[in-house]
Amino acid sequence: MDIRTIQLSQLTGIKDIAAKYSQLGEEYILSRLKFDNSNAEKEATHAHAPVRINGFTMVVCLSGSFTLGINLDNIEVESNTVIMAGPNSILRFNKGKDEEVDAYTLFVSIEFLKDINLDINALSSTHFSEKPSPALCLTNEETSHLKRYLDLIHLNATANTTQVYVRNIARCLMASMLYQLMQYAENHKMFDVQQEEHQPQSRRMNYVRDFISLVQKHHNRERSVGFYAGKLFISPKYLSLIIKEQTGRSAAEWIDEYVILEAKNLLRFSGKNIQQIAYELNFSNQSSFGKYFKHLTGMSPSEFQKS
Repeated sequence: MDIRTIQLSQLTGIKDIAAKYSQLGEEYILSRLKFDNSNAEKEATHAHAPVRINGFTMVVCLSGSFTLGINLDNIEVESNTVIMAGPNSILRFNKGKDEEVDAYTLFVSIEFLKDINLDINALSSTHFSEKPSPALCLTNEETSHLKRYLDLIHLNATANTTQVYVRNIARCLMASMLYQLMQYAENHKMFDVQQEEHQPQSRRMNYVRDFISLVQKHHNRERSVGFYAGKLFISPKYLSLIIKEQTGRSAAEWIDEYVILEAKNLLRFSGKNIQQIAYELNFSNQSSFGKYFKHLTGMSPSEFQKS
């Protein structure tokens, strides 16, 4: 079973099952999904094979509960919960309990986020948090507030898109909502985001975020700390020092984590054999991939496939 990379333009099928749906060009797709997990006919709708979304994903659960697979983790989504997944995350919508679910899904293109000058690492990354889950639990009031933003974004997208200021309004609304979401995260201490008192410390955090972004983009082909240091125009030693100080883990450990996550996903879902996966991840041969995988996971690729 291949993990397909889905562009926003390929998500329009969600319109057929959405109680509310709006789309603004290639910028974003917003939908409100209401379904009953006890209805077998609907189960196929939200139990899809894994797909890789080429954009930022946000899920806001208003009521009910279900399970959302993000990469290899299963996240329990409850009422008043927001889930955030960064670009190129592998998603699976799984069956939940026998109760009705009411949730918003928002898919935003990377280009649109760049257009509104928003740091997607601050939104989607949990690398700087003590909590492993990308879930943020809100109060009833905060959920209601967030819903108002989503409704305004929906209304703007359903307006005549030839109007002069539709996209300007969309950018402002989206930025306002996402900054509000980051404020909620700060209030709930989801992210360990500290106010930077000195510019050198701020520069270091920028290096960390740029490094993580580069690893997300290049880990399929590049596993050398030197490669990423070169992209950032600093020495490998200095990059390793910064990453260790700011995250508690080395640069090499972060690279290995992304490679192993990708390898596990390919082994479990792609239907490709181990040799094909080794070449896809830029290993010289199957043997070197096997040694790398076993060293980091304690089992061989074939053992993992059977587990």
